Amino acid sequence: MSSDFWTPVKLSLEIASISVVPVFLLGLLFARFMARKQFFGKTAAETLLILPLVLPPTVVGFLLIILFGINSPIGRIVESLFGSTIMFTWWAAVIAASVVAFPLMYQSAKTGFLQIDQGAEEAARVDGANEWKVFWYVTLPLSSRSLVTGGILSFTRALGEFGATLMFAGNLPGKTQTAPTAIYMAIESGHLNTAWLLVIVMVAISFLLLLSISFLKSDLS
Repeated sequence: MSSDFWTPVKLSLEIASISVVPVFLLGLLFARFMARKQFFGKTAAETLLILPLVLPPTVVGFLLIILFGINSPIGRIVESLFGSTIMFTWWAAVIAASVVAFPLMYQSAKTGFLQIDQGAEEAARVDGANEWKVFWYVTLPLSSRSLVTGGILSFTRALGEFGATLMFAGNLPGKTQTAPTAIYMAIESGHLNTAWLLVIVMVAISFLLLLSISFLKSDLS
């Protein structure tokens, strides 16, 4: 296999690795808030958070173009500051992957937080622990299995993102062409052997990632 063959795979791994960082942190933040707070419109807000999970990827890609395109307020600010646009860049692929992967992290984290006996958190507060210490020393350890699962699922989802990435980041070889878009182009151009090899590599990576969830859960139990 040539180095060109591995470039989309490496790019997919890099994009998934970067995107999972904000996804993990924002997932924790929103999940903690939604699991512990009650407010008017909570159901609508939570529906909005998980919406990318069920929307067609092309719809997500279109919305990203509207939000970050050159004619959008964000796009104009970025262009004025950096002299370039977000669309059709490596960062566009990261944003697309982050958006579609976020709901999985959010749902897993929220499930973990809801399963915690709030009496344990309250006991820590009674002992004098502030909210940060309660979160760090009580909440996170007790929900670790759900958080690990959410992180791995989010990474795997980001790794396989196709539709939103193709629309928002394009298919630029060596720049935004991820493994899924490379598979699509290989099929379109009749290079079925290349497509098959890429499919096998991606299936193997995804299989190992999902398999690791079971092992990690066993270690953490």
